[in-house]
Amino acid sequence: MKIPFVAAVVAVIAGLCLSGAPAQAATGQAQYPIRSKQLTQNKLYKSGPLETTSCPEPAVSSAKRYVKTLFSCLSDSWSAQFEQAGLRFSKPSLRFFTSKKGLRYCGSKWGDAAGIYCPKTRQFAVLLDKSILTDVDDLFLMDVVAHEYGHHVQQMSGIMRSYQYEPYHGKKEETEQTKRLELQAECFAGVFIGSVWDSLDRSEDDWQRLLDVVAMNGDETTKDKDHGKGSTQKSWLNKGFQSAAPGGCNTWAAPASRVR
Repeated sequence: MKIPFVAAVVAVIAGLCLSGAPAQAATGQAQYPIRSKQLTQNKLYKSGPLETTSCPEPAVSSAKRYVKTLFSCLSDSWSAQFEQAGLRFSKPSLRFFTSKKGLRYCGSKWGDAAGIYCPKTRQFAVLLDKSILTDVDDLFLMDVVAHEYGHHVQQMSGIMRSYQYEPYHGKKEETEQTKRLELQAECFAGVFIGSVWDSLDRSEDDWQRLLDVVAMNGDETTKDKDHGKGSTQKSWLNKGFQSAAPGGCNTWAAPASRVR
């Protein structure tokens, strides 16, 4: 029997974070592989590619305007995708902070995240401190925003709730389930970026640069090992980008070797 959902902070990898992750427990056999059809056979996976749309980037020097523009594009794209899938959708709310000193969000300390999604309130927040604009030429901020929106996609499609109540037996299985959740959000980020790529006035080198940054900021560089190795995150981000479809992001059906 599973215990009720308990809020806790999920570790940050490459500035991406989900707040409100579950503490789960179960009796009986461990669930390897994942057996929930809501996770492995979600209707969203059959909805096809995201429609190719235009989302020109504003100047990154104005981070708040940049995030708001992406937020609007993400809402339009995923809203249309949910309609295609026959699923209900409502956009999340968006909040900004300029300092993390003493900051608590979704019931926990902020930590080192650049962005956090709170499932309880269906809101994600972005920290607009100096570090977010370290390099105005890279795609890091876009990846942060698209990843956090990916958690909202999981929330609205029923994936998040199924994850919260999926039983596990032992820390190893719990951690793997969290990795599947986080890697799927990163893949969804790639799906969105791929769908708007032609309007970004970006080069193949820009995309490769983002992949390299992601690869260098995986679980190898953090205390909490629950988002996946850098090479694994890079692989799922690129898989989403190349497919531009949610169906390419079914981390729940992937073998354990693909979610390390």
